[in-house]
Amino acid sequence: MNTGGITFIRAGGEPRDIGRAHGRALAAPLRSFLDDGLARLNHLTGPLTLPALLPTVTAYRTRVTAALPDLAEEVAGLAEGAGIGEDEAWLLQLRREIMGYSKVPTAGDCTTYARTTADGTPVLAQTVDLNGNLDSHIAVLETARAGSARRSLVLSFAGLLGYLGLNSDGLAVGLNLVLGGTWRPGVPPYLAIRHLLDHAGSVDEALKVLAGLRLASSRSLMLCDPERALYVEHLDGELRVREAGPGGLVHTNHFLHPDFAPADELNVFARNSSVRRLRAATDGLADLRGDAAAEDHFALLSREPLRVPDRGDIRAERTVAAVVMQPAAGRLHVRPGDPAHSATQVFRL
Repeated sequence: MNTGGITFIRAGGEPRDIGRAHGRALAAPLRSFLDDGLARLNHLTGPLTLPALLPTVTAYRTRVTAALPDLAEEVAGLAEGAGIGEDEAWLLQLRREIMGYSKVPTAGDCTTYARTTADGTPVLAQTVDLNGNLDSHIAVLETARAGSARRSLVLSFAGLLGYLGLNSDGLAVGLNLVLGGTWRPGVPPYLAIRHLLDHAGSVDEALKVLAGLRLASSRSLMLCDPERALYVEHLDGELRVREAGPGGLVHTNHFLHPDFAPADELNVFARNSSVRRLRAATDGLADLRGDAAAEDHFALLSREPLRVPDRGDIRAERTVAAVVMQPAAGRLHVRPGDPAHSATQVFRL
C-alpha cells in the first residue's frame, strides 16, 4: 500500500517470510534503485561495481549471519521476493557502511530527542537527514515474527530491514550518526536497531542486547520507553550512556559523552551545524508542554536549523523525513520529505 509517498508493508511469519513480503512489495523500486548508479553509491562516492565490493559485502555478511541469523534469513527472503541477487540485497543493508565516513562539510545528519512525562506518555522525535535523495524510497514495515507476540513498526529506506522504530512493548529507538574510531565488518547499526525492536521490550533489555553485539561503526542510539529515556554512544566496541533529565535529552552529530568527545572526527563545519542544532532542539524542547501533541513536535522539527533544506545536491544531506514516535500508544507519525511541506501520516500497531 502506498500512501502519500510512503509504502506501508505488513509482514509476518518466519524471517524469510517477512523478507519475501518486503521484497515483493518493493520489487520494482528496489530494482530501479540498484540500477541507479549501484544503489546511488556512484552518485555519492565515485565509481564502484558490485564485483569489486563483493569481498567487503561478504565480510559484513559473514559477521551478521553469525550474530543475527534471523536477520540474515530475512535478507535472503528480501532477495527472493524482489527478484534480486542476495549480494544486491546485502548491498542495500550495507550502503552506509560502504560509504564509510568522510571529513567533508555537511549540513546535518539527524537531530533526535526524547523525554518521558509524569503521566507515562513518552515521546521520541527526530529528523532524518540523509544524502542520496532517499525520500523517494520511504517505507514503513509492520512486522510480527512467528513465535512472538511482539510487533514492530519500522521506518525503512530502499530495502533496509531497519532504520528506526518502535515495538508493541513500548520501546522506541532513534539514531544519530557520530564519526570516530575504526569502521570495520560487524553488525551495521541499522540492523542492530531492528534486532533491538525484535528482541527487547524495554530500555533496560535493549541495553543488555546492545552490549552483546559487535557493531560495525560509530553511532548514537536514542532509547525511550515509559520509564526511561537515554542515549547510548558507540565507539570502537565501547558504549557510553547518558540518562534524560526532567526536560528530556537531545543528540545531534558530535559525541557528547566526555569519554568519547576527544575521539570525535567530525569536521569543523559539520560540528558547527551539529552544535547549532543541539542548542536549537534543546531550547525548543524546553518550550514544549509535557502533553505536546505530535503536530507540536513537527512544528519544532520543521524549523531551521533542525530542518536541513534541499540544496539541489544529491551528495549533500538534507531532511528526507521527520518522525514523532509515541511508543506507549504504539503510534509512529511520519512526515515524508521536507517536513515543512508535507502532511503527517500516522501508523499504528
